[in-house]
Amino acid sequence: MLHFDNICLRRGPRILFEGVSFQIHPGQKVGVTGANGTGKSSLFSLIRGELQTDEGNLSLPPDWVIAHVAQETVADPRPAIEFVLDGDAEFRQVEKDLAGAEAGGDGHAVGLLHGRLDSIGGYSARSRAGQLLHGLGFAPGDENRPVAEFSGGWRVRLNLAQALMCRSDLLLLDEPTNHLDLDAVIWVENWLRDYPGTLLMISHDREFLDSVVEHVAHIEGQKMALYTGNYSAFERQRAARLAGQQAEYVKQQREIAHMRSYVDRFRAKASKARQAQSRLKALERMELIAPAHVDSPFHFSFKKPDKAPDPLLQLESASVGYKDLTVLSGTNLTLGQGDRVGLLGPNGAGKSTLIKFIAGELQAQAGKRMPAKDALIGYFAQHQVDQLDPGGSPLEHLQRLDPKAREQELRNFLGGFGFIGEQALMPTAPFSGGEKSRLVLAMLVYQRPNLLLLDEPTNHLDLEMRQALAMALQDFQGAMVLVSHDRHLLRVSCDKLLLVHGGAVGEFPGSLDDYPKWLADRDRFEQAVFEKSSGEHTATARKERKRQEAELRKALEPLRKQVQKAEREMETLHARQSELEQVLAQPEIYEDANRDQLKRLLAEKAEVDRFCGQAEERWMIASEEMESLKASLVN
Repeated sequence: MLHFDNICLRRGPRILFEGVSFQIHPGQKVGVTGANGTGKSSLFSLIRGELQTDEGNLSLPPDWVIAHVAQETVADPRPAIEFVLDGDAEFRQVEKDLAGAEAGGDGHAVGLLHGRLDSIGGYSARSRAGQLLHGLGFAPGDENRPVAEFSGGWRVRLNLAQALMCRSDLLLLDEPTNHLDLDAVIWVENWLRDYPGTLLMISHDREFLDSVVEHVAHIEGQKMALYTGNYSAFERQRAARLAGQQAEYVKQQREIAHMRSYVDRFRAKASKARQAQSRLKALERMELIAPAHVDSPFHFSFKKPDKAPDPLLQLESASVGYKDLTVLSGTNLTLGQGDRVGLLGPNGAGKSTLIKFIAGELQAQAGKRMPAKDALIGYFAQHQVDQLDPGGSPLEHLQRLDPKAREQELRNFLGGFGFIGEQALMPTAPFSGGEKSRLVLAMLVYQRPNLLLLDEPTNHLDLEMRQALAMALQDFQGAMVLVSHDRHLLRVSCDKLLLVHGGAVGEFPGSLDDYPKWLADRDRFEQAVFEKSSGEHTATARKERKRQEAELRKALEPLRKQVQKAEREMETLHARQSELEQVLAQPEIYEDANRDQLKRLLAEKAEVDRFCGQAEERWMIASEEMESLKASLVN
């Protein structure tokens, strides 16, 4: 077991946590929660032996195999499946010893090693690795592509696959759902529920935690306490403790009254709809969630839009894609005031393409996109985060949107997004991914849009900010389209679900709870098709498959070269970005004596960020073309 005995851990002079004493037993699954900077990742470093306790002792069985997800991946020239197989170190060692014994003609050793290979499941290792890759969203044939060909986000998935490949006793996962779409999140969730070892997991996805963990280790006020139950049970227990404090109790009642009034309005409006009932249950459950978050630093709301045209935007028989490739065709969609749409669909099906088209960033290949004259679109996507001015402060970003606004009003507004005091005046260059996402959201909210487009807005956001966003979206009076792997946000924010699949957009017939079954049915159908096709062994069938594979390789080659070129540029630019951010994070650079140097660094940072954004845009377009082309040729 993991035994924490009166542990104290510091980073520099600052105490992360102290007096920590509890036990985690074999097979237990524990979610690790706490605000950013409280020491969650440092706890993992401590368990892995990279840090030492300042006081107390941490003990665990010496023969335990510990698996964790690597933070970086080199441009490995080997096929992806070989990289994933490296996760099973014992299998690789037996494989190496067997090759040596066979080369040396040692029959006795060969026999023993084959027995060992059988006992550790070595004969099924490649099948396990292939299942991991498929579950994490890799397309057929990707297992044989070199690791170096994959983008940064897909390499993160390869790192996760490698960690899951390890037959570990203890698995440490730090935000495993980052860079995953909803399909992959559901698959990982199911895999972790069946994992036989001990699991410690940091996550900001409440439904993911609820489904997987049975204990929560929460870090707060330099203390760490172990709660029994899933994340919802932890919230109830923490809420009960906070309710004993009178000042917090008053805030709780205000939050509950706010949500209850919304639930009542919602019930009166749409009590008969199946999706409405699912959302109603989620909203009622939020009464229990709210008290645990009354001390959140984030409090904001969407003001009523200045104008409310209806409909806001229409798509009529629209087709959209990239160059000569069509991703979606025959799309009909009307967005009116109050519409709240969640997009579901497999990775690469075109959800982000649809949102970019609605936003006006892509032109129709056929059909029409008809926005209302007074439609004001607020669009959140990762490239908006990357386009922030690194030299500008949060206050300056808002002042550029509204030069006539009073500074104190803007600072009060920014305070609701966690930019308090001097942080509102700091350049954004050294900000974390979560801080930059919060700033982009603040800029969107400030502009009072009547059509809100959100493409994975919760990436890098902690639980408190996700909760604040969910509450703000409930009162948003315009129309909204949302893509998110955070099911809690989808439940409480969306009344209607659309399915993007097979080049088409249509209404999803069930609720969010029905989506995992749809995925399972789709996988069974695809497996049946695969088994049927794999049973065709005639010379004609083999010749046709080879022809199709050659056609696919030929069509993909120019796109792969574009992706590789963009990735090389991004690797160089990201390295320079990191160097500049380290320099800009030093307090002395902001002293008056270094003003000229600061200006040069900020100018260079802005240029590097611009080039990086352009390279990422080229990479994204080429990658989406590749995914869509593979899907169209395979199908």
